[in-house]
Amino acid sequence: MSDSDIRKIIDGTYDDSREGSIRSMVSDFYSRQMLWTAAFIWSVGLVFFVVAIFCGIRFFGVDQTRDQILYATGFLTCVYLLGLMKIFAWQMLHRNSLAREIKRLEIRVAELVKSLDKQAGGGSD
Repeated sequence: MSDSDIRKIIDGTYDDSREGSIRSMVSDFYSRQMLWTAAFIWSVGLVFFVVAIFCGIRFFGVDQTRDQILYATGFLTCVYLLGLMKIFAWQMLHRNSLAREIKRLEIRVAELVKSLDKQAGGGSD
């Protein structure tokens, strides 16, 4: 979250309805700071996808049952790992939104401390 967003939250002009949307999560995921993570997820996912396609094609091209079991197992394993990569990417999306919520709480606590200091200082005079 940038300083301007924090200032908007403090001023009360921040549009909170946009925060929880999938679109905003995806745009945060493909931001500059997450570039290497996104590239890693896409590259590993692409490798799993290619190997799954290869195993699927080879499954129908072999005659021995042992080889069919081998390629079927390879196909299922790659599809499973591809799903795990998607879950990892989803968790990275939620990590960013969780960090944003923690920053909002920090701002609220800072505002609360300021208001308590003003009340304590104003009441003792």
